Amino acid sequence: MKKLVFIISFFVIANIAMAQIANDNRIAIIPQPVELHSTEGYFKLPQQITVAVPNIAESDFLIKDISKHFAIANRKISTTSKAVIHFSLNKVYDKTLGDEGYSLTVSRLAIQINANKPAGLFYAEQTLWQLLPKEIESKNVVKNVDWKIPCVTIKDYPRFAWRGLMFDVSRHFFTKEEVKDFIDNMVKYKYNLLHLHLTDDEGWRIEIKSLPKLTEVGAWNVKKVGTFGNFSVPTADEPRNYGGFYTQNDIKELVKYAKDRFVNILPEVDVPGHSLAAIASYPELSCTAGAENYKVRSGESIMNWTNHGFTAKVDNTLCPANEKVYDFLDKVFTELAQLFPFEYIHVGGDECAKNFWAESASVKQLMQKEGLKNMEEVQSYFEKRVEKIVESKGKKFIGWDEVLEGGLAPNAIVMSWRGMKGGIEAAKMGHEVIMSPTTYTYLDYMQGDKIIEPPVYAILRLSKAYQFEPVPDSVNEKLIIGGQANLWTEQVYNNRHLQYMVWPRAFAIAEAVWSPKSARNWKNFEKRVETHFARFDEAEIKYAPSIFDPAFDVTENDKGELKVQLSKEVDDIDIYYSFDNSYPDRFYPKYTEPLVVPKDASYLRVVTYRGNKKIGRNILMPIAELKSRLPKKK
Repeated sequence: MKKLVFIISFFVIANIAMAQIANDNRIAIIPQPVELHSTEGYFKLPQQITVAVPNIAESDFLIKDISKHFAIANRKISTTSKAVIHFSLNKVYDKTLGDEGYSLTVSRLAIQINANKPAGLFYAEQTLWQLLPKEIESKNVVKNVDWKIPCVTIKDYPRFAWRGLMFDVSRHFFTKEEVKDFIDNMVKYKYNLLHLHLTDDEGWRIEIKSLPKLTEVGAWNVKKVGTFGNFSVPTADEPRNYGGFYTQNDIKELVKYAKDRFVNILPEVDVPGHSLAAIASYPELSCTAGAENYKVRSGESIMNWTNHGFTAKVDNTLCPANEKVYDFLDKVFTELAQLFPFEYIHVGGDECAKNFWAESASVKQLMQKEGLKNMEEVQSYFEKRVEKIVESKGKKFIGWDEVLEGGLAPNAIVMSWRGMKGGIEAAKMGHEVIMSPTTYTYLDYMQGDKIIEPPVYAILRLSKAYQFEPVPDSVNEKLIIGGQANLWTEQVYNNRHLQYMVWPRAFAIAEAVWSPKSARNWKNFEKRVETHFARFDEAEIKYAPSIFDPAFDVTENDKGELKVQLSKEVDDIDIYYSFDNSYPDRFYPKYTEPLVVPKDASYLRVVTYRGNKKIGRNILMPIAELKSRLPKKK
């Protein structure tokens, strides 16, 4: 009976806390804190702000970060033990907060922040900025703002230790400053892991001093503009001057920049597939004759993709039967391990086309020698040898879930991307898992209808991303060390479009890996997202407004007429439409039920409003496109 009373009391308290968060329009924190209690009143920033910080190495960075923000508010800052903003490290370790948690109290007179470790102080700082007016995000000094913070008490700590974003800098190269910008934005939402996808068919992006051709040759391709994957094959006279790479000094600078912001960088060298840039640099790494003629991919088609699998048109795999490959990887991982202090190295393992291996005499000899029954076991042989190389450098081996096929390396950590299945299988085998399923976490997917989004092969809307739950019911939750969102950049050519693809879906994943599962609430989250859109406007960070655009579902009625159902992610907006080739506004017909398309109509135009304010984009939907989406008749 006492246990029942305790459970009921717990949920009552949790619901009261959630009600306070939901009902206080002054507060819109992402990710949602574990506990938040708001009270009336504000702390108003004085012209002279005094801050107390602990005597730790991170204090200099903390003060610089605070000063940068308060400069926007046109406030002066100084340090003193008698301060209005007080950062303190706990004298007694609070097990509930852990290494990254914090407590934050804002009263009318002062702000008190406590944590066990400097990381907790840093995450408290991120929460504090979200409590300030949106103008704090501006890059310039802002005047005539009522600089105040609502009175709150917050206790907060992460659900998972691994809270990652993957940034593919191989398909298109992004500069060191753009990577720093990526880090700056991710830490605002308490991400602590940057996964850099450094190598692929399109470019090798990290200097390996013992293998100079990797960047002399492998970092450069032909610039193409259009739709990646459908580019023409480069001609011999087209210059290979598009790309770039990070020097080892660049990497050291990025590692320090990330460390100052409590971010670890996970390097990925994707092998044995996705290795055309390496093979173009060192053809002897291939099993296939003629590899000396291979070039770094510029976006032309090199794979055959079908519903039943894939094969390669060009052999983009390292040869598992060639000892030179393992010597090559030993050199690469030796230098990588010296550059990246993080305890893990990611070795890829995904989408390895094996059709060239199947034709290779040396691979057949390897299979006979090692007793390997199929190509999956050949890749497993490769992965197990690579794991030993990685571990010899004092690092832990991570691979995409394909490394399960043919037998998993003994100590491998699996990053599950093809849904949750691979992660579940690995966890049941006792391996640690990072959940990163395409279903919820692939930020390169379109965010709204393909008629208005830059074309990609799949759609992931914000509401779907918000459903991400890293821990399946059937596994030991202790083996799920976290989750991650991935941004592949085949179709991402510049930093502005990168921002558009990451935000707001990275808000959803941030909440999945930081906040308690019980705190998840889509309607509350959606309102907070809109508040952060306003903050991004101040910061001039691009984001996708797809949440305000309807989704289209097409069927036929019993008369054979085309019927269109429009659905919304946001409840309190209205959809207006037209079939007469004019652009609708809020004085046009409002959508209230599925539409029957007039027989002679050519286009359906839609737009969304909240009250009298246009909030969505003008969408022009050809009727021919709608017809093409009808379910196939059996």
